[in-house]
Amino acid sequence: MSVDMRERVRERRKRPLRDWLLADTAARPAQTEGPYGRPPERHHHSWWKVMCLTGVDYFSTLGYQPGIAALAAGVLSPIATLVLVLVTLLGALPVYRRVAQDSPHGEGSIAMLVKLLTYWQGKLFVLVLLGFAATDFIITITLSAADATAHIDENPFWPAGLRGHEVIITLLLVALLGAVFLKGFTEAIGIAVGLVGVYLALNAVVVVDALWRVVTHPARVTDWTAALTAQHGDPLLMIGIALLVFPKLALGLSGFETGVAVMPHIQGDSADTEEKPAGRIRGARRLLTTAAVIMSIFLVTSSIVTTVLIPAEAYKPGGAANGRALAYLAHQHLGEVFGTVYDLSTIAILWFAGASAMAGLLNLVPRYLPRYGMAPTWARAVRPLVLVFTVVAFVITIAFEASVDAQGGAYATGVLVLITSAATAVTLSARHRRQHGRTVAFGIIAVIFVYTTIANIVERPDGVKIAACFIAGIIAVSLLSRLFRAFELRVNRVELDPVARQFITEGARRRIRLIAHESASRDAAEYRDKLAQIVADNDFPADADVVFVEVTVTDPSDFETELHVTGAVVHGKYRVLRLASSSVPNALAALLLHVRDLTHRRPHIYFEWTEGNPAGNFLRYLIFGQGEIAPVTREILRQQEPDRSRRPHVHAG
Repeated sequence: MSVDMRERVRERRKRPLRDWLLADTAARPAQTEGPYGRPPERHHHSWWKVMCLTGVDYFSTLGYQPGIAALAAGVLSPIATLVLVLVTLLGALPVYRRVAQDSPHGEGSIAMLVKLLTYWQGKLFVLVLLGFAATDFIITITLSAADATAHIDENPFWPAGLRGHEVIITLLLVALLGAVFLKGFTEAIGIAVGLVGVYLALNAVVVVDALWRVVTHPARVTDWTAALTAQHGDPLLMIGIALLVFPKLALGLSGFETGVAVMPHIQGDSADTEEKPAGRIRGARRLLTTAAVIMSIFLVTSSIVTTVLIPAEAYKPGGAANGRALAYLAHQHLGEVFGTVYDLSTIAILWFAGASAMAGLLNLVPRYLPRYGMAPTWARAVRPLVLVFTVVAFVITIAFEASVDAQGGAYATGVLVLITSAATAVTLSARHRRQHGRTVAFGIIAVIFVYTTIANIVERPDGVKIAACFIAGIIAVSLLSRLFRAFELRVNRVELDPVARQFITEGARRRIRLIAHESASRDAAEYRDKLAQIVADNDFPADADVVFVEVTVTDPSDFETELHVTGAVVHGKYRVLRLASSSVPNALAALLLHVRDLTHRRPHIYFEWTEGNPAGNFLRYLIFGQGEIAPVTREILRQQEPDRSRRPHVHAG
């Protein structure tokens, strides 16, 4: 074994933790933008099974939604919940059915809006939406774990000595969730089907039993209607108050964004193609509709029975029904054994709701940030991201002291912003296609969600404060990452057309000389003067064989690009290679390395020094993709090819 090889082996043995953390990065297919972005064929399932994967998040809100509705609306809870159901069925559902049609590969509404914006404003917009998405998903993990803890703590069989330690128990649940993903969790559908099936069945038992008690005890209904009339009187006033209270119930809208994110898991038709996956879209629409209908039925019935059968004081902080209204009825009416079984089912699905959110984060972050150069390269790996998200969840849990009520505002803010962005996206999509009726309908839905979002932020500003922290953190990390990756080779592939390839192969017989040229008028005098200047500055023969290289900057905010090089002879004598890229130095460095590998000769490239302040020119490179061209090209080559004997030559004069 050579000395170099022994050194490499020794160095590798020193980094077992790093190798383990990044083990899944190289294993992921190149076309997959995230560990859950495009699953293999064997991971495709029937739409109803995938619905259960979404349902661990969506259906689990039954664990705390009735209690939140009771706290927010009091005796008006059933009416306010009915408003929520109408918004769900007539607003959110049509919006996300359209999102499923326009974005069938799991990109969601964010990708639909990104297509409308380019350059840096588009990237900043993505970062803001990612901040709200992170708020939604992280708070889903912490809030669901906190509510699972509430069900554990209130169970009569739980030892009294272990009560009062909600934060510690919640942290343990979050850590357990993180451990599952560190182990290599990639497929949750089988577990989700079992959890959702059992959970919905137990909820059906509790709700049906409670409805029977409501029907057979009309006095309780009379007491409720009397309280309703005494407190509010006018039916129009009741509806008005229910509309005002509705933003507080926005937790019941969670799950739609996850529903479109898991679309790639849905089994389509045999005739489906990636361009037109009609079967997958149809399955996704069935998923969204079925989930919304099931959830709507449970929301309305559970709000009725919990409002009529549970005393108002039981909902207050510290009360037996706070955050666990249906569990309270299960214990009261069906016995402690059934209630404990219900608690275990609720605890399991609430904990696994965090798994659905974690999967969403692991799909979303690698899909955008590394591709934009706004995250370190290790952000493409699952395990480092799991550690980061778990630590953030720890901080949120400790900050909110594992309180379900305290986290409701932040969760609702994230959910509502994502739904509002989806409603806006489909409105713009319908307008672009000149579908006037749908444009008006989706526009009205978008206005409703804009109002709901603003009202929620005004009522519970803590949600937008947390989202602002996420947004600020993501922007800061993104800008630092973009700065630190400034000299990284960002070209995925170089493709030469036949003419360009001929120029290169002909030049391989002698010294390959390329001239970096910023074209203006492209007349003969321009090329003649440029050649004369380069010859004078670098002192090589005037009759030397040279090829001009011209780079057109497209979107400088893009990070990873492909180069398509075309060749042409202009004015009958000047050979020119033309290519488009987000960055001039990156394009030139990639072309030089490709020419070297193609010809097995080290090419020479000649630059003219850029006028102006070097610091200002470097900022121009970072923001606009051009500026300090010669030194940046050389630095990219140096980092990409440490061996000086194989590195292309860079000349500046």
